[in-house]
Amino acid sequence: MNFVTDNYLKLIGSYPRTVIFISALFGLFIILGLPDIRQTNDYRYFFTDENPYLAAFEELERTYSSLDTVMFVYKMKDGSKITSQEGIKFTRELTTEGWQIPYSTRVDSITNFQNTRSIGQDDIEVRDLVPTNTPLDDRFLNSVEATIQNEPLIANRLLSSDTLTAAVVVSVVPPKDNPTSASEIALKSRLLISTLLAKYPNFQIELTGSQMVSVAFSEASQRDLRTLLPVMFFLIAAFLVITTRTLSGTLSTLVVIALSAAGGMGFSGWAGIPMSPPSSFAPIIIMIVAVADCVHILISALVERGRGLAKQEAIIESLKLNAQPVFLTSVTTAIGLFSLNFSDSPPFQDLGTVSGVGALLAWVFSITLFPALLMLSPLKISSSVNAQSQYMVLFADWVIENKTVLLVASLLVTVTLASLIPRLTHNDKFLEYFDERIDFRKATDWTSQNLSGVNVVNYSISSKGPGGISDPEYLSYLADYSSWLRDQPEVDHVASFSDIMKRINKSMNGDLTEFYAVPSDRDLAAQYLLLYEMSLPYGLDLNNQINVDKSSSRLLVTTQNLSTSEFAKFQDKAWNWMTKNTPEYMHALPSGGPIMFAYIGKRNLDAMITGTLVAYLLISGCLVIALRSFRLGMVSLIPNMAPPLVAFGIFAIFYSEVGFWTSFVAATAIGLIVDATVHILSKYRYSRVVLGQDAENSVRYSFATVGTALWISSVVLIFGFLVLWNSPFLIMAMLGLIVSITILAALVLDFILLPTFLVALDSQKQKS
Repeated sequence: MNFVTDNYLKLIGSYPRTVIFISALFGLFIILGLPDIRQTNDYRYFFTDENPYLAAFEELERTYSSLDTVMFVYKMKDGSKITSQEGIKFTRELTTEGWQIPYSTRVDSITNFQNTRSIGQDDIEVRDLVPTNTPLDDRFLNSVEATIQNEPLIANRLLSSDTLTAAVVVSVVPPKDNPTSASEIALKSRLLISTLLAKYPNFQIELTGSQMVSVAFSEASQRDLRTLLPVMFFLIAAFLVITTRTLSGTLSTLVVIALSAAGGMGFSGWAGIPMSPPSSFAPIIIMIVAVADCVHILISALVERGRGLAKQEAIIESLKLNAQPVFLTSVTTAIGLFSLNFSDSPPFQDLGTVSGVGALLAWVFSITLFPALLMLSPLKISSSVNAQSQYMVLFADWVIENKTVLLVASLLVTVTLASLIPRLTHNDKFLEYFDERIDFRKATDWTSQNLSGVNVVNYSISSKGPGGISDPEYLSYLADYSSWLRDQPEVDHVASFSDIMKRINKSMNGDLTEFYAVPSDRDLAAQYLLLYEMSLPYGLDLNNQINVDKSSSRLLVTTQNLSTSEFAKFQDKAWNWMTKNTPEYMHALPSGGPIMFAYIGKRNLDAMITGTLVAYLLISGCLVIALRSFRLGMVSLIPNMAPPLVAFGIFAIFYSEVGFWTSFVAATAIGLIVDATVHILSKYRYSRVVLGQDAENSVRYSFATVGTALWISSVVLIFGFLVLWNSPFLIMAMLGLIVSITILAALVLDFILLPTFLVALDSQKQKS
């Protein structure tokens, strides 16, 4: 298969400006899609429509009101109680201003908590716990504190047990057709905090809640694009200048990687692919991939210049040598990235699609624009590259001389490290997807330490039918389950409809403590509930706790920051208690954001195992066809499959747990680690078949022609992905770290295991 025709080579050599012009027009056309990119930072976009946990979550929202919240959590710096005059005054003002948050539908705090009290026989008063115009004298404040301490709906949700920390919870219903609504909500919330702190400097206020999760994803990706992208660009430029000693070649490479990255993002605009936090890393991945293509062509051209060829002949010879392997590595890289579409998470599907297209664009520009730019550049002989090529030959001699020892040692090390992988367990802490550089993580940790966890789990507990939530049997079982949940060490707070009914029953009976229990008569309970609902003000009704026909109620459970394994144990424990102690019609599985993220790792791991296997099969098929050798195609599986095993084995030495990011490592890395294998095997086969050399000299030829380019491109890939390790977004940080280790392992195995195995295989073939 001729990847470069004589006419094409003539066009590159004779009309480089024409090639540059056509390439630039094509690049400009792709880039024109950039303005059409639409942003989304909705955390729900992480889940497909087929995800059962998302479906359950949305059904819960349709049954009750929105579950999305913004939480203002605060305390006084001087250690005063929130129930003090200053604390209540601040809470009252924050509660009022909370209604100004975009898309707000409800505001809950200790001051507007709907308190009930008896005002005569068979009548109650329902009003704010702290009415607007009530004087805040000591007597009143003491009564407020006494009420709060006996109210389970407030304790550890709206006020801490030590009364030093409180929260105002704003419920919001962001429109589904506005993907940046979370940013609007966050902006207004932060402006409100700034205004309040100017007036109340004694307060510390932190911002958390489900809407801030979406904002955290967005801010983490924006931070990375502002910091990591320039750092990576600088590192690539500096490393290429140092290793190749050619400024023109480096600048040409930078033009190609910038155009490839911009083109990949432009494609997402044309294709209508939304830009989410994970997919925003696509430009970084595309840049890393594009470097490898350019480096091979550049180094080969410099090697040919060192052998005495003129610039034009050297570039054309480099294209002849590298056209097929560069095309093959680009295709295999794209296959690996495209396999991310097997993911159960749309943002990572988008990342794979955009990065895969970017990898193919990088190939197009590397064989058109890049050599044309080199034709117009002063491509001088590089003594550095010539020296490195000579070192590669010496290295090949050392490998061949010690082939048996190196083959056995590399196999033993690979098997030993791979055997450590079973030590790793899959475990995630969703709230720790971000490090302390992200405001949401700091606010969440602070809230957990001072008030309660922020993981909210919801149950929709059904009754026997319409109006059934007033049934004493239902209320009794619900109260028992709520009481059991409160006794669990993992639980910080429980909001149960049974607590409301207990409080109403007490108030309807003269506020006598002995009547703090569920009503004993269904009709009476229904009347109590109706009276209570009619007394509630706008925005504070029970729609967030009971459904329209009063056949089910929502049970809200706030847990500590549990890992996926801890949560699974808690869920099993809760389910076992529920099934043994409540009637079947009340049995319900939990739902909510924490539930969805708790299982996203396992669902993606299961899906990506299939995706990775498909990618390996396709890549192996490509290698067999391209190398025209089934034997070499099968040989390539060893250095291509071993690096991820080695990387995770090394990881297992230092860590015992892996997370959500695990499922994306092999798919991201496979196409990249194939690069070295393809170039070595293609040169090895060329030497064996065309030049007629034996196995050992073919290994020397491979190292002499591509060894320098391979180590330079591999180091660029390693440092490129290591830059991601500095991301505050844990998934991308760990992905960057493990892919870096994988590429390093691939480089070592391709330089040690692959050549020694080829020589051993050839020797065995000759004997047979």
